[in-house]
Amino acid sequence: MIKAEKDYLKKVAELGCIICENPYVEIHHITTKRGFGKKASHYDTLPLCFFHHRGGEKGVAIHQGVKTWESIHGTQIELLEKVKSRLPIN
Repeated sequence: MIKAEKDYLKKVAELGCIICENPYVEIHHITTKRGFGKKASHYDTLPLCFFHHRGGEKGVAIHQGVKTWESIHGTQIELLEKVKSRLPIN
C-alpha cells in the first residue's frame, strides 16, 4: 500500500461509522464494483463499526448478508458517495 492510500484510509476512518457514527471503525472494501476474485480499490471503502461490518446479525453486519444489509442501510455505492462527500477536499 502506498502512502497516499494509507493517508486516504486514515481520513475515511476518521469519519466514524457511516451508519451509526461510532468512532471505532474497520475499513470495508465495497463489493459491488469489483470482478470475481479482484480486490476493491482502497479508495472504494466504507468506515463501518465492528457491528455494522462483521459483528452483528443479519441485517446489522454487512458480512452476514449484503442484500439484507443494503435494503436497510442503502447500497454500498450510495454510502461510498456519502463517504466521499464528507471527506476534506485537498
